[in-house]
Amino acid sequence: MNLQGKVAIVTGSGRGLGLAYAQDLAAHGAKVVINDIDEATAASAVESITSAGGEAVALVGAVGSTETANALVAKAVDTWGRLDILVTNAGVLRDTVLWKMSDEDFDLVINVHLRGTFTCVRAAATHMREQGEGGRIITIGSPTGQFGNFGQTNYAAAKAGIVGMTRTWALELARAGITANSVIPVAATSMTESVPFLKEYTDALAAGDPLPPFARKELGFGTPQDVAGLVTFLASDEAAEITGQAIGIGGDRLALYSHPTMIVTEIADNGWTAESIAAVWADKFAADQQSVGEKIPAPPSA
Repeated sequence: MNLQGKVAIVTGSGRGLGLAYAQDLAAHGAKVVINDIDEATAASAVESITSAGGEAVALVGAVGSTETANALVAKAVDTWGRLDILVTNAGVLRDTVLWKMSDEDFDLVINVHLRGTFTCVRAAATHMREQGEGGRIITIGSPTGQFGNFGQTNYAAAKAGIVGMTRTWALELARAGITANSVIPVAATSMTESVPFLKEYTDALAAGDPLPPFARKELGFGTPQDVAGLVTFLASDEAAEITGQAIGIGGDRLALYSHPTMIVTEIADNGWTAESIAAVWADKFAADQQSVGEKIPAPPSA
């Protein structure tokens, strides 16, 4: 999996999943622009790559604005003359139930995740099209965006929106040879530390203990390094024919998500009224109503 000569931007790559993506891309030969809001964190990430023989530079700034997006692309192009790969990883959480969520909590998460993905992809895709050699757009979704999750109105909206935008970009960018895919990761990061059913596993990793097979296989939960290989694969020439997909990874599990599709249809001559819908719902539709929230398997009994 050779990425020699390729240049990548990874937003939110000072630590956690973003750093794992950047390090793996660099280990496979890509030159990487690190992005973080903290200068020392960004510098440490760059050092972790250069000390291992890779090439990396940093651009400090919060994603969301057009200015930051343009600065990231300019950093890549000014430093190495090109841009081939964009990974939009930057994110924040402001979790609380709907009736307690403030405008500020909603707007911050939407701005960083959704608008930040949009502005960065717009800037990168514009340059890739002008460059004329194709490219790779890799956005980061979440199981919350696929299933919903209690207390995460803002995050669910952003992550679902990211996958929707990515499918649209796959259509719009195909003629330019640019692929667009979403990665749905599950890994131990600062964002999963507060998830109650994962606590024993995050504690185990923090203590340096191996995860049990149930966590790695049934829950698909592991380390950021377990996710990074999918990002590198999607950035490579091997994935040139893969676009518009939502692909999950975590621990030992790799999964392809379905696109939304109509699962039950009925036809009524001259259209439907409220009364005619009520008349058929129980027999024709009720059994196929979809669940909400991710269904977590029960751990094996002790």
